[in-house]
Amino acid sequence: MGTATAATYGTAWRNWAGTVSATPARVVTPASVGELQEAVRRAAEDGLRVKAVGTGHSFTSVAATDGVLVRPQALAGIQEIDRAAGTVKVAAGTALKDLNRALARAGLSLTNMGDIMEQTVSGATATGTHGTGRESASIAAQIRALELVTANGTLLSCSEKENPEVFAAARIGLGALGVVTSLTFAVEPLFLLTAREEPMGFDEVTADFDRHWAENEHFEFYWFPHTGNCNTKRNNRSQGPAAPAGAISGWIEDELLSNGVFQAVNSLGRAVPATIPGIARIASRALSARTYTDIAYKVFTSPRRVRFVEMEYALPRAQVVTALRELKALVDRSDLRISFPVEVRTAPADDITLSTASGRDTGYIAVHMYKGTPYQRYFTEAERIFTAHGGRPHWGKVHTRDAAYFAEAYPRFAEFTALRNRLDPDRVFGNDYLRRVLGD
Repeated sequence: MGTATAATYGTAWRNWAGTVSATPARVVTPASVGELQEAVRRAAEDGLRVKAVGTGHSFTSVAATDGVLVRPQALAGIQEIDRAAGTVKVAAGTALKDLNRALARAGLSLTNMGDIMEQTVSGATATGTHGTGRESASIAAQIRALELVTANGTLLSCSEKENPEVFAAARIGLGALGVVTSLTFAVEPLFLLTAREEPMGFDEVTADFDRHWAENEHFEFYWFPHTGNCNTKRNNRSQGPAAPAGAISGWIEDELLSNGVFQAVNSLGRAVPATIPGIARIASRALSARTYTDIAYKVFTSPRRVRFVEMEYALPRAQVVTALRELKALVDRSDLRISFPVEVRTAPADDITLSTASGRDTGYIAVHMYKGTPYQRYFTEAERIFTAHGGRPHWGKVHTRDAAYFAEAYPRFAEFTALRNRLDPDRVFGNDYLRRVLGD
């Protein structure tokens, strides 16, 4: 055995949104894979469960534990760039923002990204973080190999050729199969995206949704509840030159709609809910069309400083417009007051066992509420709509579904649970959330 990993005891942990907290028996920050293996073995000997946590951006308790909480941030950095194979091997605790910047310096890029880059690569992939794309899928779908420490402390290497059945599942493993130590991603030469943002009416964007999806590499839009207004974003590859967003239009997007001013108006809405529809109408009308060109990750991602709670469901893409119209009708006829836009994105089908896009072309609808605002009634009503259309909830966002639901929603669900039974029969990596969503 190697040197004992430094540990702290009785340290409380909270997620980013402040909705989940836990007090693990000990918190470890391994500086090497060997130290992580030792920490897992010791936890098993002590009868403690193990969970790794990234930056806590999940809204569920997927990473909560009263046992050993592993912080992988010391396991960070690019380990190998293979330009011939078009891959990069990166340690699990690396933040996506650091990976993006390092890849850009090397003239490389991931093919697609979610809309934030604060998470660790292992945390983001474990829960299925995704952006939007016609052909390009989630971050996890870009994984070409991975290594993870299993319940008995063994380091397992996985790819399509090596332990392929584990590879199929562990790319989105929910922390249920082991602690990931490294990920190898497919990368490509650095490229530019031109973003075209444009206000559009709800009826227009929903009527033409299929056309917008077909004509753009990356299409998404936001609907402002209590209005008939949306903001659309189309990202497509560009030969350049780079022309980043101007200071004024950047301020409108980053501050009015996402951060400083948005924080203030949400605080007002939380204190005086009756103001929300009027604020929504003003905010949605403040938008104007803009076009800018920049390197990919700067276009895919945006700063998000306003704290919120989120539910997101993946639906068959053909069901998205119908479900969204039902959601709008629900808000219009109710006394709900919703201050956050509703986000709509897409992803192609992939082959990951528990990916929300597994085996089907997918559209996503995400609903949000400002932190501290009662969200249960809105989310409950939205979830009723989403599940009626065969929805699969994002693993890291609020939902009430259980293993019985997922056994119906995922054709390969039993494949995942059988693999879990083989790799972790004693549930060293278990917790209450996994018991609910995967079963005992």
